[in-house]
Amino acid sequence: MPNPNYITPEGARRLSEELGRLRSVDRPRIVQEVADAAAQGDRSENAEYIYGKKKLREIDRRMHYLTKRLESAVVVDPKEQKGDKVFFGAAVEVEDEDGKRHTYRIVGEDEIESKTGHISWKSPVGRALLGKRPGDVVTVRRPAGDIEMEIVSVKYT
Repeated sequence: MPNPNYITPEGARRLSEELGRLRSVDRPRIVQEVADAAAQGDRSENAEYIYGKKKLREIDRRMHYLTKRLESAVVVDPKEQKGDKVFFGAAVEVEDEDGKRHTYRIVGEDEIESKTGHISWKSPVGRALLGKRPGDVVTVRRPAGDIEMEIVSVKYT
């Protein structure tokens, strides 16, 4: 598998819930709106009809994307990980050169959320942390210049 789609159980659940909502709630509602707009007559100048068709295409595209991502997903439960080595799903506390501490959780590409510190295992920081242990110092290459971080702790929850 050259490009695995690793995902946590929570991430897989969120994608499944979004797909279910799109399939059973959003799409039927938009289909009804398009049908109602089409019943009004001339479709070429009917803004509700044109917008509805556009929205329907967006929903179908998102449903297709989610379906493909879920089909290719390799669910990895962080709770099954043991030890203090950084693997997928780990919550890693680091201290940067300025003494600031940050906590990152290594997750799949579909789970990235910068506000909560969820970073992809493929990101520069994620790649630098993988396989390391507390006490290790890693160098992260970034456009603003390289930065060194020391791993303070590794947790799997």
